[in-house]
Amino acid sequence: MKKNTQWSHLGYSERKKIYEGEDKYFKANPNVTGMAAEDGKVIMNPYSTLTAPERNAVKKNEAFRLKLRDSNVNLDFNVTPEQKEFFGGTEYSSNENAMRETILARIYSGDPSAKATQEQKNILQQILKGFKK
Repeated sequence: MKKNTQWSHLGYSERKKIYEGEDKYFKANPNVTGMAAEDGKVIMNPYSTLTAPERNAVKKNEAFRLKLRDSNVNLDFNVTPEQKEFFGGTEYSSNENAMRETILARIYSGDPSAKATQEQKNILQQILKGFKK
């Protein structure tokens, strides 16, 4: 008999049910593969064609973002011009704190698109030490 196991990371789980507004958002934004939802759950874009390892990386990324939000971590670090350009035209371009969250989450999940600086990697390590306390 197969166990029904629920994915969990950093104390956050995935919500499989996608609400109507989320579904509309995902349909309109197919490049968004997952989200740290307002209810403290990780949700995935049901229209995404990611592989299982890619989906797991996105879930890890979104769980980290939830942990950042719940921990009220001050994200005061420099964003490079290359990173600002990469996120130009996205919702992050007008919200530098969200941009910083996603940069750290991408570093954490191993996403090379973060183009991380050494300062950002060091900050991530400090944050992770704080999470373990």
